Amino acid sequence: MDRRRFLGAVGVGAGLLMTEGVAEARAEVRVYLGTYTTWAGGGPGLGLASYDAATGRLRSTGVVAGVPNPSFVVTAGKRVYAVNEQSKGTVTALEVGANGVPKVINTQSTGGADPCHLVLHKGHVLAANYSSGSVSVHPVRSDGGLGARTDLVRHKGSGPDPDRQEGPHAHQVLADRAGEYVLAVDLGADAVFSYRLEQGRLTRVGTATLHPGAGPRHLAFHPNGRYAYIANELDSTVVVASYAGGVLTPGQKLGTLPPGAPTTPRNYPAEVVVSADGRFAYLSNRGHDSVAVFAVERDGAALRLLEATPVGGEFPRHIALDPTGKLLFAANQNSNTVTTFAVDQATGRLKHTSTFPAPIPVCVAL
Repeated sequence: MDRRRFLGAVGVGAGLLMTEGVAEARAEVRVYLGTYTTWAGGGPGLGLASYDAATGRLRSTGVVAGVPNPSFVVTAGKRVYAVNEQSKGTVTALEVGANGVPKVINTQSTGGADPCHLVLHKGHVLAANYSSGSVSVHPVRSDGGLGARTDLVRHKGSGPDPDRQEGPHAHQVLADRAGEYVLAVDLGADAVFSYRLEQGRLTRVGTATLHPGAGPRHLAFHPNGRYAYIANELDSTVVVASYAGGVLTPGQKLGTLPPGAPTTPRNYPAEVVVSADGRFAYLSNRGHDSVAVFAVERDGAALRLLEATPVGGEFPRHIALDPTGKLLFAANQNSNTVTTFAVDQATGRLKHTSTFPAPIPVCVAL
């Protein structure tokens, strides 16, 4: 018999842990798990789970069928938005009902191919279309659904890697800490493009050019908003960039692996996140299969590699810190697992605490 019974509907709820007939209150938190539904061994839709707020241990709570390839997901209260990473790219809006079960509101075309990231910004959902190197804009309706696309900007540029940089490949779109500008990280163009969103349309305000062959994938801002850390997928580096007025200026570059780390299999950095207090940054290494832990120095202006903690799985595509900063989750795409780590908030170091089976997990959305 299942000894845990989840009583909460959305977000943090009350759980009941039965031990020798004594009920102990436990808080559980809703999690959405992104996957690829069209891949062999993938999930049947958007995965639903919850975790014990004290231990980080995950458990499955169901799935929302009919959401194809939800490889990246964002939440806003009872509303959930997912990309549908396919050749005719779409984005899906969902709303969590009174019974705690999300239901699809509607789906809209992004006008691009293989959207892999999205963000909510000023009442709009913006999506990064990887294969077509573009960013789409959709207004959010009053019911949480998505309106027709109001803009589609196409990047230009290429890099020296003939297999991955023959043209632009938008890999992430996010807002800055002040919510004033939107930044689009483009792996193919070795660049980060900055925009201002006004009346549903994007206007370019700046371009940050990375070193050739970097393959910038994702970035994360320091809490002070003056610095960002750019994870470069193609050469296993992270770049510290200063930031002002919508424009990034690349600075310090350092490797994401410890000295002497093996060069095979090839390593591909993926996600980068920063602790809420701004003291530590974490980066997932796919290939080396680790989470690099960095100390943040000089009020955000520099990073120093502390260690690369084994992730306990294979090909960690996405990592996420929980709101307390005490837990870190890693979605290990090739081992079909999500691993949980306890975060030592004094030292920044990670300790593996549990492993959860999931079909091709590529995103953990809290």
